[in-house]
Amino acid sequence: DSAAQQLEIMLCEVSAMLELDDQNNGDTAIIVQPMVYGNSGKNSCSGNFFTRNIVTGEKKLQGRFFEGKFDDLDSPGKDINLIDRAMLNELQTIAWNLEDETKDIRQIRFTVENGKLWLIEQRPVEAKSTISLVKLLLDLNQRKIVDDVYVVSAVKPSQLNEILHSVIDLSSVKNFRKSDGGIAGAPGAAVGRVYFSADALIDAQRTARQQGEDSRCILLMPATYAGDVKAIEVATGVLSNEGGYSAHASVVSRQYGKVSLVRPDMVIRGKKAVLDGVTINEGDYISLNVPYYGESTVYFGQVGLIDPDPESSGLLEFIALTSSFIRNFHVRANADSPFDAELALRFGAEGIGLCRTEHMFFNTARINVFRDMLLSDDTAARTSVLKKLQKMQTEDFYGIFKAMSGHEVTIRLLDSPLHEFLPHNPAELAEFMDYLAKKGGKKISKAEIQEKIDAVAEINPMLGHRGCRIAISYPEIYEMQIRAVFEAAYKLKKEGFDVRPEIMVPIIMNYRELKQIVYGKKIEGHAYQGIVDIEKAVRAEFRCDPVDFRIGTMIELPAAALGAGEIARYAQFFSFGTNDLTQTTLGLSRDDFNSFMPDYTMYDLVDGNPFAVLDPRVRELIELAVRRGTEARPNLVKGLCGEHGARPENIKFCMDSGLDYVSCSSYSVPIALLSIAQLELETAKKEGRAPYRRPVRRPAEKPAAKSAGRTAVKSAGKAAAKPAGKPAAKAAAKAAAKPAAKSARSAAKAAAKPAADAAKPAARRGAKTKK
Repeated sequence: DSAAQQLEIMLCEVSAMLELDDQNNGDTAIIVQPMVYGNSGKNSCSGNFFTRNIVTGEKKLQGRFFEGKFDDLDSPGKDINLIDRAMLNELQTIAWNLEDETKDIRQIRFTVENGKLWLIEQRPVEAKSTISLVKLLLDLNQRKIVDDVYVVSAVKPSQLNEILHSVIDLSSVKNFRKSDGGIAGAPGAAVGRVYFSADALIDAQRTARQQGEDSRCILLMPATYAGDVKAIEVATGVLSNEGGYSAHASVVSRQYGKVSLVRPDMVIRGKKAVLDGVTINEGDYISLNVPYYGESTVYFGQVGLIDPDPESSGLLEFIALTSSFIRNFHVRANADSPFDAELALRFGAEGIGLCRTEHMFFNTARINVFRDMLLSDDTAARTSVLKKLQKMQTEDFYGIFKAMSGHEVTIRLLDSPLHEFLPHNPAELAEFMDYLAKKGGKKISKAEIQEKIDAVAEINPMLGHRGCRIAISYPEIYEMQIRAVFEAAYKLKKEGFDVRPEIMVPIIMNYRELKQIVYGKKIEGHAYQGIVDIEKAVRAEFRCDPVDFRIGTMIELPAAALGAGEIARYAQFFSFGTNDLTQTTLGLSRDDFNSFMPDYTMYDLVDGNPFAVLDPRVRELIELAVRRGTEARPNLVKGLCGEHGARPENIKFCMDSGLDYVSCSSYSVPIALLSIAQLELETAKKEGRAPYRRPVRRPAEKPAAKSAGRTAVKSAGKAAAKPAGKPAAKAAAKAAAKPAAKSARSAAKAAAKPAADAAKPAARRGAKTKK
């Protein structure tokens, strides 16, 4: 038990192990440090823990301790919260004071020798969830340890992805076989049926949707290539056995927000795979768990998922704090249903920037009705079917407008090429034939239907018969949609709701197209009814005052950007569709670019992925369109819709170039808001001024309606019907083994240096005041 005897024995043993040769001249240094191991007597232990739960952020110690042992890796140990109550209180006080000092979650190692606490070391925790970080920051903020600027600046926008997506429900996996390991390609959690080719997955998913079954699918292949992108885009996840983090499957999965896992030990033969002795057949359920921290797992079966909870995660409170730093730039959401609209509002969106109406027709109960309309022999037959679709669309718009009362809702009229709605395989064709048979009326053969389908097919549909071109060829289709918009709007207006519809016309290439769709046209006995006349007719039917609405267009072709001055005479707003604008500017297909992107990046022929970060030439077209559009219509509202709008690099450009808002998916709205707030703070700091602040609207409060530079439209005849005139440190600390300080506060200070001083007022970017 003598320390002196222990030291003498240790030095003798070390000396015996040393083998000195002539080259080192006998110079050897040995550091001798006294140590405590927690293995001396009953009242001794060792342990390590986190200052709070690194997954949930719960303010409760997370770790284990070992009675009479020193970090026994072969023993599960005991929950740290079961340690002696007095010792637990002391550890909690030290832990949470340490969080206050470092403004971070820490990992602490300790030993107890005969009832005396010794701190061995403390260090930052890299593998912690974003939820735990956000909860820590809000806790520190509530107790005035850090200010609001520090909280908003401490989280990277990309980190919010983790809070916004589902995770595996660990309580549901107890009875499932599993296989741990692999290379994480793209994090997240996914459940679905396995398919071994892109075509098989797409066909299975389409069939499942039509039959109202679970359509979640996972693509399982040795490796993926350009032709498989279409399947990755609609799958919940990808499981492969070749490559790694930079493999095609991993890169594309991250691009589309899918889960990806690479298991080199998996054997794939035809439509079977073997992993850890378990055979996976096509159609079997598997579940992928690829966490941001820890080991990945494949569960053999359909486990439960936990949907993100914005309230318990602290996300809503964080969003409220973030939004208070944003002055006159706005974020809207892309949403196609009342559920998406309500979710967008919870996440801080100020309106709907893109409602894709074509998505509403792919529903199983509607797709065959729409096909019937497309393949009708004449306008009268087509109009008859359109009446059914109009009722459906009116119900859709009613739900979305009601959910978004007081906020703008941009309805994009039908954009997809018509061939996308037609049967793609024998199963779909047979189902459509069955629908026609049950409907009754004129009998038609399968050959006749196939002939009609072939007549609608196109060589290059992306640049073919889509968007406003459908309105010119089939005016009754757009008329149905426009009537549905205004019928829903006026019905809600009579019920007392504040409805603000915006009708957006896609794929405009010149002002004459938009002028005809807005105001109509009469030639040689043909009368084309425009939006203005349809609105007046619906208003007369409801006997209401005019609804506050706008008419605008998407700028997604270089020709539209160049002709923005003329187009703005007939559009009250522009929405830049940057996916198609990138494709048509660079001549690149978004679906095929991944096949040769690695070669182009290897030789530095492109600066990254132009479908993620806006290309300089696309930016130039946007700036040109903004300048020419505002010259023609000074109060023109300008936005950008698409996932480009959620990235900080693109948002800064949008703010600098004079846009009023960006619109992205509901789950990307918090990311965009945080990006904007951090840009505002950064700009204010550079300019040496205090950041702009507005009152923080806590989650419990109902958000008030806001407008992104909206100009009220009292009537289509006054505002929309008149063309406009021409012409924006954590410093890590270590603690040597020292007896615990007399006070918990001093122990925390001895263990670490503060990570940073109290947050200084940092700053917000000053956006231009919109006229």
